[in-house]
Amino acid sequence: MDFTVNGELRSADVEDDMPLLWVLRDELGLVGTKYGCGIAQCGACTVHLDGMPVRACQVRAVEAEGGEILTIEGLGTPEYPHPVQQAWIDTQAAQCGYCQSGQIMQAAWLLESNPDPTDDEIDAVMSGNLCRCGAYPRIREAIHAAAARLREA
Repeated sequence: MDFTVNGELRSADVEDDMPLLWVLRDELGLVGTKYGCGIAQCGACTVHLDGMPVRACQVRAVEAEGGEILTIEGLGTPEYPHPVQQAWIDTQAAQCGYCQSGQIMQAAWLLESNPDPTDDEIDAVMSGNLCRCGAYPRIREAIHAAAARLREA
């Protein structure tokens, strides 16, 4: 199957029903996307598929075939982090960090669709991304910081 992942055409010889998460991690070596619950309830595996956030643990490879996939590795670079990634660093939003790639991918999508979200809008959109550390106030602060950074750009 062929996929465009982070702007590059990639191929993987996998079964149709393999979860996209395992295609990304095991077949393509993109381990930034995390396995959390395996039932699309925690959001740790959030990636963008054709511009929309999806839970990679529940998307079958065949459903993503031919699609445009964006993972945390493709959002920014260490030299030029995405404004959301930079805001996460600036505000020290992460605690243990395990859920953060999914949180950042969800937040990036939020700011693409709503460049100036309220706290309630942030809470609503981010409610499917769980953080066991309870870093929600810092995550909200990071999203506001990223929104401000994007407005200035």
